[in-house]
Amino acid sequence: MDETTSLTEIEKNAVGKGQNKLPDAPKVPHKAVKKKSTIVKLALIGVALVVGMILAFCPMRFGFTLYNPFVKSISLGLDLKGGVYAVYQATNTDTENFDSKLDGTRSSLESLLVSKGYSEATVVIEGNDRIRVEVPDVEDTSDILKIIGEPAEISFVLDNTNETVLTGEDVVRAQAFYSANDGGYVVSLSLTSAGQDKFYEATSNNIGNTMSIVVTIGGESTTISSPKINAAIQGDAIISGNFTAESAQRLADQIMSGTFDVALELKNSQTISPTLGENALKYGLIAGIIGFVLVIAFICAVYRLSGLAASISLLLYVVIYLFFLAVLPWVQLTLPGIAGILLSIGMAVDANIIIFERIKEEYRNGKSIMAAYHAGFKKALFAILDSNVTTVIACILLLLLGTGTVSGFALTLLVGVLLSLFTALLVSRGILKYFINLNSYNAKIYGLKRGRMYENLSADSTDAAVQEVMDREAEEKQQEKEEKRRIKEQEKSDKRRAKENKGGETA
Repeated sequence: MDETTSLTEIEKNAVGKGQNKLPDAPKVPHKAVKKKSTIVKLALIGVALVVGMILAFCPMRFGFTLYNPFVKSISLGLDLKGGVYAVYQATNTDTENFDSKLDGTRSSLESLLVSKGYSEATVVIEGNDRIRVEVPDVEDTSDILKIIGEPAEISFVLDNTNETVLTGEDVVRAQAFYSANDGGYVVSLSLTSAGQDKFYEATSNNIGNTMSIVVTIGGESTTISSPKINAAIQGDAIISGNFTAESAQRLADQIMSGTFDVALELKNSQTISPTLGENALKYGLIAGIIGFVLVIAFICAVYRLSGLAASISLLLYVVIYLFFLAVLPWVQLTLPGIAGILLSIGMAVDANIIIFERIKEEYRNGKSIMAAYHAGFKKALFAILDSNVTTVIACILLLLLGTGTVSGFALTLLVGVLLSLFTALLVSRGILKYFINLNSYNAKIYGLKRGRMYENLSADSTDAAVQEVMDREAEEKQQEKEEKRRIKEQEKSDKRRAKENKGGETA
């Protein structure tokens, strides 16, 4: 019995010496994995990053061709480029098919601005009964305000009977051009089929009379032209007279301003100085650069080589982001758009931090650096997807329901979130894997630290070695339990035997 007791004491002492630490794992030789191919891949990533930044920011000349960086091709919004905007309120909202007529009015107003050379003009429906017009990069805003001032109502009235023959709904297009047959500039009228019938009937019965073209703005009517009816007109009409190029174009514009399907009233208009936009863009970029540098400095200080991998990934993210802003035709950069870009960069950093914290947790719990890397990305995947999917849904709703600056913010944020998922889950993962291939035995350069229980394991211990240690610990604990159980059973048996012997002696 004493021998058994002494053996038990030795077993307890052997287990207790570790103080909740695992015994040393088998040593694995330190070596880089696929060193040459890894260096080549990292070099290619570096070259791609440098080329991308050159294409993004540096103008170059190739022979007689000047290359402009694609950052200059990004379309700037009204608040950055300067220009003019106006908001119109529909006055006849109770008309039949109002929504389709309002959309037709928006389209007509947009076509009018584009025909005048303002191809970057933005015309959107705001709310249920308003139209917002934005024309960026305008040198003389007074010309724009003349075009989009307050849309008028146009009518063609017979002077002898005061009968209204045509309205703006009957006019398809009014266009000024030079006619050799008429000896000068004229204005052509293209009418709808219903308008052609009404116009033919009126002109057939009123040859020799005059027909006034009346523009009504805000309840005030003005006659802009009173041409004489020379013949019955079946089809398109031509207004001729002593027109100059400017006066003919002005008449055509005045007629077209009254062709909208719904009547509009100007509610608000404002001119934004290009200087204000330039200052806003400059200070916005300065703030973005400072924030970006501070973010990179922070993640490199906390996560070290892992942070460097994330920083390279973020630089690639910025280059790709700028490229998409330049090539996507419906993206227009505004101040809220810049806010969306900065927010998406923050979300890209957040995804990397979630991944790195997972890796630190896996390494702390006994995995090797490479095993912790794989487990960290795998376990962080669903958390990152969940957070980004909710953001994508919010962006889509803002795009569908928002207007103006709200939709601009949502669009840039949506593009940024999708790109951040790509760079965090693929680019960062690849770069960090290449770093680990070169050095999988120095945990400090990745900002990793073992937990107290596993601090005697080397950083590149394989999963098999870690599992062996854990199995050994489990086996030792099982042996300890078995030994305790055996001792208890032995003690019970001894007590029972002693009791039986005592009973026999009494008998």
